[in-house]
Amino acid sequence: MRERSRPRGRREAGGGGTGGAEASPRGERRGDLAAGGSRGPAMEEGAADLRQRKKQNCSESDKMAPEQRNKENSKLGRSPKYMLIQRFAKLFFGCLAAVTSGMMYAVYLSTYHERKFWFSSRQELEREITFQGDSAIYYSFYKELLKAPSFERGVYELTHNNKTVSLKTINAVQQMTLYPELIASVLYQASGSEEVIEPVYFYIGIVFGLQGIYVTALFVTSWVMSGTWLAGMLTVAWFIINRTDTTRIDYSIPSRENWALPYFACQVAALTGYLKKNLNCSAEFCYLLVNASTYTFMMMWEYSHYLLFVQAISLFLLDSFALAQTEKVHEVYKIYLFSLFLGYLLQFENSALLVSPLLSFVAALMLSKCLQMNMKKGTFMSRLLKVMYIYLVLTVAVTLNFLLKMFVPHKENEHLLKFIEVKLGLNTTKNFTMNWLLCQESLQAPSQDFFLRLTQSSLLPFYILVLIICLFSVTQVIFRRICGEPLKEAVKLEDGRIGERPEIVYHVIHTILLGCLAMCLEGMKYLWTPYVCMLAAFGVCSPELWMTLFKWLRLKAVHPILLALILSMAVPTIIGFSLWKEFFPRIMTELTELQEFYDPDTVELMTWIKRQAPVAAVFAGSPQLMGVIKLCTGWMVSSLPLYNDDDLLKRNENIYQIYSKRSAEDIYKILTSYKANFLVIEDSICNEVGPVRGCRVKDLLDIANGHVYTRESPVTSRQSQVVCEEDDNYAYSKYGRFCHEIKMNYSPYVNYFTRVYWNRSYFVYRINTVISFQS
Repeated sequence: MRERSRPRGRREAGGGGTGGAEASPRGERRGDLAAGGSRGPAMEEGAADLRQRKKQNCSESDKMAPEQRNKENSKLGRSPKYMLIQRFAKLFFGCLAAVTSGMMYAVYLSTYHERKFWFSSRQELEREITFQGDSAIYYSFYKELLKAPSFERGVYELTHNNKTVSLKTINAVQQMTLYPELIASVLYQASGSEEVIEPVYFYIGIVFGLQGIYVTALFVTSWVMSGTWLAGMLTVAWFIINRTDTTRIDYSIPSRENWALPYFACQVAALTGYLKKNLNCSAEFCYLLVNASTYTFMMMWEYSHYLLFVQAISLFLLDSFALAQTEKVHEVYKIYLFSLFLGYLLQFENSALLVSPLLSFVAALMLSKCLQMNMKKGTFMSRLLKVMYIYLVLTVAVTLNFLLKMFVPHKENEHLLKFIEVKLGLNTTKNFTMNWLLCQESLQAPSQDFFLRLTQSSLLPFYILVLIICLFSVTQVIFRRICGEPLKEAVKLEDGRIGERPEIVYHVIHTILLGCLAMCLEGMKYLWTPYVCMLAAFGVCSPELWMTLFKWLRLKAVHPILLALILSMAVPTIIGFSLWKEFFPRIMTELTELQEFYDPDTVELMTWIKRQAPVAAVFAGSPQLMGVIKLCTGWMVSSLPLYNDDDLLKRNENIYQIYSKRSAEDIYKILTSYKANFLVIEDSICNEVGPVRGCRVKDLLDIANGHVYTRESPVTSRQSQVVCEEDDNYAYSKYGRFCHEIKMNYSPYVNYFTRVYWNRSYFVYRINTVISFQS
């Protein structure tokens, strides 16, 4: 009251200024106006004086605020110095716990990897065999960069690569997103690590270090949301216990997502702090971190813009319900546009970014918001436009995306759209590649074992509890907003309104969207489960969530604030002790148990190729094996395990015909069209006995070639999309399965192919250049 009375008194005391004019009678003011504006300059000076006094009063009130807080703290027996020390200690120990958690997780991964593969006691060839499929390709290019005479020369050879795939020159940096390998090679050479550590240890060490950053970012996110680093500790515990469902680091270390997702986790942590209301002092730092991590994430993974598209939808819904500051949300939209533009330039004018749904959606959001802002508030048109805002954004986004695809030349993966059509049951296909993708476990709906594992670790029950409470609270807030009630600038604990916090609403929407994707594709669980760990840990450690629940229950016997504070400490402590007792012995067993990964047949095959095969030879076989051959020997191959290029997909399908019921002449023509000199047949594929008939490679080839009846290849409901229509015409092939017939060594197979090496798993045939038809 004192602050308001002071400026009012000063205005009354003003003589010739605006204050005097306000106090004068109406007649005097008319006289002044009739005088031809003689007092105009005086009135302007008075107005300027008034504005200056208002600024002084505002600054005085700002200075008064900390003084009042200091008085309140002194009443409670706490000095400002004590409060500063307490905050610093909390921040210091929280950061120490976050960094320690990340480092311990990285050490845990390194130890587990050593126990599993015996890396330190193996030769280089045996180490490289542990990289399978596309992981082998990524690491092979890392080796080539280190062998190059200079970094510039190495980059040039990768961007004009004609030594990997026969009859094909590719820009490997753009097509395979090799920016992680470029960074790793630069760090390895610039740091002088050649004499200290081997290249393979340096490479996997960077990946394990990024996983530590991943865990640290999740820790910080949960800490920022709940206010206690106890939530971060619980997040890390759930993440490690459910490691089989939170990360694929055990199966493919060099995969793009293992490089990219840590940066996305940092972006989410920074975005959480940026959306938070009472974190103004760190808003600029969070904004810069969102900028850097968004762009880095987009450069590390070719599918990153799809995940950012899901995030943009979450922010759009958050802004549509007026639950966050519109300016902050639009700043994030600008970050998306800047990252897309910069990524387009530095990724060799990657047209996929121009036709991405993220660009169309963000552009539609900015355009629709401009139309809405230009309307006068309170008019009928503004209210109508506000109701139709979501419909307008979606319509403009779809239209923009359609126009961009019409006018921008792009090589977007058409097989991805076809896959979605078949997955949703909108179409059926005989195509081998589509059916093979549909049969992959990562592209199936999650199994019951997945939910059982999450339930056994108590993660899923607590996540559902936290999600329900937050959803009901958000629904209440949205209803209040519709009724015209404004949001509180500062939500207090006793309010019990956790749904008014924008960062909480964002994470609720984000996890729901990711969860819907994970329910359709099991591979998406690696994006969803880490944030399930984070949100569940935040909820059980947040007094505000418990207070929200108690507000609904209307507790009277016990003080709700006290009970909320007790439960926010007791519940996570009990969960932590139970997890420690049940899962800690299992984790220690994993680290102490010596496992053995040894594949002597593959080692013998690679050794034979390096010793006996000509340097200019081209090998043909399954794409997964070709990746290993390229890494371990450096020889040229006819196909690669990559699924983002239509030409490579067609090559893979053609070369897989060695496991179909085709004639020797057909197979010979296919292989020679790619200039292949040697053919490698894997006994594991030729004699595959899969758990489901219809998803084996040879079954899919028979369906694509029309060599079986539909009823003879039953497919379970999980692979029901593979089955073709019942009235399709199929016929038995007059040829036997090629991979079986070629082993018999009779004509005409011996006329086209000559066996030069074999062991228990592999059969290698030289493709004859001169065909002899003598029996």
